[in-house]
Amino acid sequence: MRPIGTATRGTTNPNRLRRMDRWIAATHGPALRRADNPVAVDLGYGAAPWTAVELLQRLRTAEPRTTVVGIEIDPERVAAAKPYEREGLTFLHGGFEIPLPERPDLIRAANVLRQYDEGEVAAVWQRLCARLAPGGLLVEGTCDEIGRRHVWVALGPEGPRTVTFATRLASLDRPSDLAERLPKALIHRNVPGEPVHAFLRDFDRAWAAAAPYASLGARQRWITAVRALSGDWPLVDGVRRWRQGEVTVKWTALQPDRPPST
Repeated sequence: MRPIGTATRGTTNPNRLRRMDRWIAATHGPALRRADNPVAVDLGYGAAPWTAVELLQRLRTAEPRTTVVGIEIDPERVAAAKPYEREGLTFLHGGFEIPLPERPDLIRAANVLRQYDEGEVAAVWQRLCARLAPGGLLVEGTCDEIGRRHVWVALGPEGPRTVTFATRLASLDRPSDLAERLPKALIHRNVPGEPVHAFLRDFDRAWAAAAPYASLGARQRWITAVRALSGDWPLVDGVRRWRQGEVTVKWTALQPDRPPST
């Protein structure tokens, strides 16, 4: 079957997805350990295989039995990645159909849907979620070129669950700087009247109010701001994750108020 999807630019760098990987290993590690044969997919890994290689290393810290399959729609990229195959790591030609005989326990699609139209996102999410094993996870989002700023959506077989904002705190001027890395489902919704805009507005206000804590470091300022934010927004994590420069909020709180325009 012809792969479903279109080739992306393929831009990639070593360690670009470290923040996303770290979060996956911490939050989805228990599910990988429960799986009989844990399989993770790095979908659209790009022109070089670094992100798939790193995903294997990081997930094996959570569950040593994990195997990773890198899937790319560009056959030349698959051929270039083949020399990097090793025990637990393979590369296949394919797309959103996920050409595996088994259902994976994790699909990571980073910086892929950003190059699609907003109106296409829901159908892709639905297709990928339908390929997940019971208890599986889809992580779809965007980051900058060197991995300082990320925003991603976590989805289960039933659909979207949470949105996570993650950043290198020393590089942050204010939380709304992360708006430029919102995934395709949200990036055009950062306008007045939309929930994600209100969230980032409130986050900036909490960050400004926490300015006195800057003398203790950016981490303490972030934790203080996030703790204040939790009074009005349904956050699903705690200080342990906040210390990493992360915050995760329920998808229902940021879900767009209307379908994308066509």
